[in-house]
Amino acid sequence: MPGAVDLAAEKFHALLVEERGDRVVVLLNRPEVRNAIDQQMVDELHTVCAALEQNPKVLILAGVDGVFASGADIAQLRERRRDDALQGINSTIFVRIAKLPMPVIAALDGYCLGGGAELAYAADFRIGTPDVRIGNPETGLGILAAAGASWRLKELVGEPVAKQILLAGRVLGADEALAVNLITEIHDAAGLLDAAHSLADRIGRQDPLAVRITKSVFHAPAEAHPLIDQLAQGILFESQAKFDRMQKFLDKKADKTPGKKN
Repeated sequence: MPGAVDLAAEKFHALLVEERGDRVVVLLNRPEVRNAIDQQMVDELHTVCAALEQNPKVLILAGVDGVFASGADIAQLRERRRDDALQGINSTIFVRIAKLPMPVIAALDGYCLGGGAELAYAADFRIGTPDVRIGNPETGLGILAAAGASWRLKELVGEPVAKQILLAGRVLGADEALAVNLITEIHDAAGLLDAAHSLADRIGRQDPLAVRITKSVFHAPAEAHPLIDQLAQGILFESQAKFDRMQKFLDKKADKTPGKKN
């Protein structure tokens, strides 16, 4: 494919990237600043997205050294002005991640704050450790959470909790985040990535095209339904995987019929 991105040939500095057959694992790798998101990390995440848009795979996001991401790099953020804000540096990459063809899993440990939390909100799945601290302290810094939290968070946890996080600077611990479904599983740090891979394995047992189309339909605007559902189902009804998987189901069911001789 002309212009295809080969992740194995790319040189990453702010990320550690491992590509497997059906998934890509990306570790945010700026431990000296608790994995704060800077311009280089954003640029490298765009490279990963370009590869996954061309060759769809599940994406697992995590951080190094017991931290997901402490936020945007404050040193860079302090120097940004109006025109930088209008470029949507972080919001653009988070929207791109959210729109990836296959699901995105965020494996969260330690600090997951500010831009780091907004990156996690862009994922399809969030799992964490008992040490997770997730929230948006932007108003305490004289700005707002402008990379997705101001609208995604309400959809994820509801308006009352979202306002506590966004307007009052509330930071949720693991149990609190689990209670409001901001994360869906808690695992010890040593088993966090294994749990993310287990979830990726579960996704991998589904038909990839059905997963891709279901994700697209799920995120379609309300006014697009039910037409988009019907059109999407029409595509899947013609796929070979549908015939093969349904026939396998019928054959398995027939094998379990009482009195059937094998």
